[in-house]
Amino acid sequence: MNKNIFVLPVVVQTLLVAHPVVAADAEIKQKPIISNIPNITDIDLPSTNAELLTPQSVSNQISQETQPEQPTTEPSSTDDADITIEAIGEEDTLPKSTPTYVIEQEEIKKQGANSVADILKRMPGFAINDAGHGADIHTGTYYRGASINQSVFLINGRPINTNINIYHGGTDLNSIPVEAIDRVELYSGAASALYGSSAFGGVVNIITKEGYGQPKVSSSIEFGSLSQNNQQFSYGGATGSLKYNFSFERYFTDNRYRVPVGAANRDAEGFFFNADTATSTYFGNVAVDLDAKNSLSFDITKLSSRRGLIYFGFPLQRDRLDHDGLNAGLSWKTRLGNGENSTLTTTLGYNQDYFSTYGPTVFQGKEYYRTGILDTQQLSARVDHEWKFTPNNQLRWGLDLKNTDLYGDTLSTSPNRIATNETENRSIFTTALFAVNTFKFNENFLVDLGLRQSFDGQFGNYLNPSVGLRYAVAPTIAVRGSWAGGQRNPGLDQLYVYDTVHGWEPNPDLQPETGSSWTAGIDINFSENLTGQFTYFGSSLDNRLGVIAGKWQNIGLVDTNGLEAALQLKFASNWSTFVNYTYTDAKIQTGTEKGLQLGLIPYSVLQTGIGYQNSGWQANLYVTYNSGARRSVFNRTGESPTDFAPSFLNLDFSGRIPITANLGLRFYLENLLGEQYERVNRIYSPGFTFRVGLSSDL
Repeated sequence: MNKNIFVLPVVVQTLLVAHPVVAADAEIKQKPIISNIPNITDIDLPSTNAELLTPQSVSNQISQETQPEQPTTEPSSTDDADITIEAIGEEDTLPKSTPTYVIEQEEIKKQGANSVADILKRMPGFAINDAGHGADIHTGTYYRGASINQSVFLINGRPINTNINIYHGGTDLNSIPVEAIDRVELYSGAASALYGSSAFGGVVNIITKEGYGQPKVSSSIEFGSLSQNNQQFSYGGATGSLKYNFSFERYFTDNRYRVPVGAANRDAEGFFFNADTATSTYFGNVAVDLDAKNSLSFDITKLSSRRGLIYFGFPLQRDRLDHDGLNAGLSWKTRLGNGENSTLTTTLGYNQDYFSTYGPTVFQGKEYYRTGILDTQQLSARVDHEWKFTPNNQLRWGLDLKNTDLYGDTLSTSPNRIATNETENRSIFTTALFAVNTFKFNENFLVDLGLRQSFDGQFGNYLNPSVGLRYAVAPTIAVRGSWAGGQRNPGLDQLYVYDTVHGWEPNPDLQPETGSSWTAGIDINFSENLTGQFTYFGSSLDNRLGVIAGKWQNIGLVDTNGLEAALQLKFASNWSTFVNYTYTDAKIQTGTEKGLQLGLIPYSVLQTGIGYQNSGWQANLYVTYNSGARRSVFNRTGESPTDFAPSFLNLDFSGRIPITANLGLRFYLENLLGEQYERVNRIYSPGFTFRVGLSSDL
């Protein structure tokens, strides 16, 4: 796609099956409520009416939808009164020049998501190659051509990325129990100034549930193909000013199935080998309203994961990975002054990722043992002030502090690796000042201006600006656009720690990845029942990090251009359908692979589906088309790194059958066509699989 193609800026207010919502104007605050989750066709968000594209109309609609002002303890009567959700209190005040995409808890259940990767895979812009049964910890997740570590992942506004890149230590999208998730939000553009200069792709914020009203127990149990079983449990409620929610999830699959000749990690019997996965996750959240102006909240997440490693490689991979994680945060929110126009939030956070890999090394016909440990601990603090100092001018500014400690230990008994045995202790301190100022010139036009000034103990000081605009051309059409500069620094592991799994050497001379990203688009309400979104996106990233000849290097410049298109149609009572399409052209501009598409990123991903829901019954059919990605790493002898995996088409079906008012039977039929397509780099799907289980709310 030509880089100078221009499609007008975008307003997104309802995004297909994920039901994204544009954030309200800064002065609108979401009040805590208990509400029934609507049917897939009963959703009446601001974006469903064309005139609501103007800021004032959106404000009016949202203020009506957040009634009653006080939380209730009994759900209102709807077709699905057995399913309820606890809404989180106030939403973040975010820049409005790029949309906030949101996927809610009930849609997560409909899709049968077992991880955040499963949740994200149907959203426009995402290419997630290896989500599903026994997917590796680094699932090949790309958003608008940016890798998982070039985006920022948050839990309740706190980072869960530790910028670990080796030992398969990328951000673990299995690290939070799905039962604990209220919604997942996706930001881009000027919002990157708020959360980090490394957000070339975007910012994914995982919002967890809080309890309201009478205590309630939610639970589910599933069993399925490949010895899969999954148990989830959640208990939440409120007592006076105290709110609480506790969740637990256990997941296991042996992930053993026959694969074709030529597949990665195919054992002598023809089965996919060493891909079993077992995880246990625990979550707790406690919040208390101290008085009318002050509230305090604490949440903690604990992960324990044990799995085999699959890294697309040849010959047979037998390494194992143990991953233990802990994320905790304490947040104090206070309203300043006498009004509702100034809110100060102070957050303290702790994040630990412990990765341990171990397995055999064969050298000169003999088998030796090797292991590698990465233990990263981060302490963070954040002061965030939202201040609306005039009706048309709002400032959000603050301070981020973060200290990162890395312990790395590599050990091998193989003669050719003994020289790499080492112990590393590294530490780095970073500080950042951030500000985003929103100027609302009139009810139809606003501009966001953002700055993030970083002070890094390893790479010095750098400034990253951003700008965005939004203009409602007419009651049915709005345009918007954004531009943001960014910098992502190499991880301490890439700089100093040998990768015992792949045999990659560190490089202390690595330079930061630098560049910018931009969007432009248009959102149209063609009618009350048909909405369309069209977004052009692009980025230019220099000094991109990669591995050349077994060593981390800055591989050069990558330019990305792409298009997102989304349509949603509500064509009859209780029915709706959607189409999502993403085109991504991530072109390598320098080096030996100049002119090639960046590896593992498909050019085209299409998601479409149709859903029906009534009186507790649900049926959803999802269709996925993937054009196939370039096999750029771990090629077999005789293969070319220019080869593409074949395209594939996949159908999934999910449903719910009500048994009682509080009990339902859920089932998921995946890959209905039964095709063993190549998901990525010689890793094949298992063909047709199923899951069936019970879910209850008491």
